[in-house]
Amino acid sequence: MPKAKILIVEDERALVEVLAANLEREGFEVLTAHDGQDGLRQAQLKLPDLIVLDLMLPVKPGLEVCRELRNGARTREIPIVMVTAKAEETDELVGFAVGADDYVTKPYSVKILIERIKKELRRRQSKEEPTNGTLIESQGVAIDRHGHRALYQGEELPLTPTEFRLLEVLLRQAGRAFTRYELMDAAIGEDAVVLERTIDVHIKSLRKKLGDAADLIETVRGVGYRFHVPRLIET
Repeated sequence: MPKAKILIVEDERALVEVLAANLEREGFEVLTAHDGQDGLRQAQLKLPDLIVLDLMLPVKPGLEVCRELRNGARTREIPIVMVTAKAEETDELVGFAVGADDYVTKPYSVKILIERIKKELRRRQSKEEPTNGTLIESQGVAIDRHGHRALYQGEELPLTPTEFRLLEVLLRQAGRAFTRYELMDAAIGEDAVVLERTIDVHIKSLRKKLGDAADLIETVRGVGYRFHVPRLIET
């Protein structure tokens, strides 16, 4: 079985060496880049299984790299763990808004970061494994778990991995009101330290990509969100 390929995009070379050595010890193949432009190029050419992406990078900033990866047909589904020395709420929200799957602030424990990486890789593997009931559909919106595709009226939606998981959770139990914390657990992970507002950012982006179907994701005041279920009209 081939080794999972991890791309580290980080300008602190000493940190790269430590993280790369630990990842290789865990059995991963490691690629490295020390600026955003080279990181983007390597991601597009070598298609790693996961990217560890620093936010503050020379040449091309991490947010721009993340945005371009999410807009690329071949790279949009690669999990991205964003790493940064910044810890402001707005930085985390922006990171998730452009498509990061997880967010870790410096200084961090290498052991914890590697566990986050493994968790994201398990998520990706589980999405690729055939399962029963791989197609979920309601009102023109469909999730194809086997093919890992989300569609609206037959047109594929360019969702990030987190947006895909969110839509799947809502669609699978259409009509149920989920709290923001439940959605964070399901779509991001129960051990990820994120803000409650992070889900609002993902929902806003998901609604935008759904276009005419945006209203199918309803806000439940004081609770969270649900996928709309049409009411039966009694005669």
